[in-house]
Amino acid sequence: MPIEGVRKPTKMIHVGDVPIGGGTPIAVQSMTNTDTRNVSETVGQIERLADAGCDIVRLAIPDEAAVAAFGEIKKKVKPPLIADIHFDHRLALGVLRAGADGLRINPGNIGGPEAVKKVVAVARETEAPIRIGVNAGSLHRDVLKKFGGPTPEAMVHSAMEHVAILEELDFPHIKISLKSSDVRSTISAYELLSERVDYPLHLGVTEAGTLISGTVKSTLGIGFLLAEGIGDTFRVSLTRDPVEEVRVAYEILRSLGLRFRGPEIISCPTCGRCEIDLFSIVDEVERAISGIVASPKVAIMGCVVNGPGEAREADVGIAGARGQGILFKKGEIVRKIPEDQLAEVLIAEVKKIVDCGMRIEIG
Repeated sequence: MPIEGVRKPTKMIHVGDVPIGGGTPIAVQSMTNTDTRNVSETVGQIERLADAGCDIVRLAIPDEAAVAAFGEIKKKVKPPLIADIHFDHRLALGVLRAGADGLRINPGNIGGPEAVKKVVAVARETEAPIRIGVNAGSLHRDVLKKFGGPTPEAMVHSAMEHVAILEELDFPHIKISLKSSDVRSTISAYELLSERVDYPLHLGVTEAGTLISGTVKSTLGIGFLLAEGIGDTFRVSLTRDPVEEVRVAYEILRSLGLRFRGPEIISCPTCGRCEIDLFSIVDEVERAISGIVASPKVAIMGCVVNGPGEAREADVGIAGARGQGILFKKGEIVRKIPEDQLAEVLIAEVKKIVDCGMRIEIG
């Protein structure tokens, strides 16, 4: 697990008002899955992402209509917005003039050297950083031939080619991502790249999958790299509502002690010793406290074996017994509560803690 001083030093850039790299808090990103041309729907999704704690939001810009919509969206939302663009440098110029806080492009595929110069000139003028995004699934065939496939070395080679283009134009506001759907390849690629550059790195396991498989792959890949001290910002990629990506991201950060947002629920998987309806209680409590930003530790335990110990270690918790539970606060037993009141009482106690200003988001 990373400890203070172990994180790989990188240059600091800014995406809007969010600093990336340079030892600043690791930023959480997501990407809208609405049609960017639908302004109201996209704005609504961005607002929900912001409420969930998303620091930066990326939007796909497939055509000029999306550029026009981007300008309208930018006026209506608070989080910094990154425009994701492929093949057409004119789209990049359009969104930069519409207020984009950053670009995700590959300099080698947006129209040739003159096109890149034009984009870099406007990006420099607007102080918008450029993320070089290399995906294993879209490497140039020459690179694939040279390295025998989408290997970690091939991804790093491709990234460095794109970096060289921007460095030749004296453009320093760069961050880089190397994404693969294969966890081991992703880890190896970032480890190799981290040894070669000090630009901030955007982590991710691309096309990770559904809620369960995608969460597992992202947690392994992103979490492993963060534990090594590699990475300055990241996105969890899920075939799901992007708000779920943000929730998973904060659980990864919380597990590594890097950032905290929202209550942490400690609950047992249950076994034959459980004599209360723990599943229903956990579901009710989780729904009721899901919008809270503060981060108290809440234990919801189902039996007398591990329950009292976990509950004592939490800020507030219950340990269930036959048809009832014991309420703990800061390690002390408060009282016994009937089973049908456990969720209600626990929710009220969590809200009391929040009202006292305890454990607001850190990092």
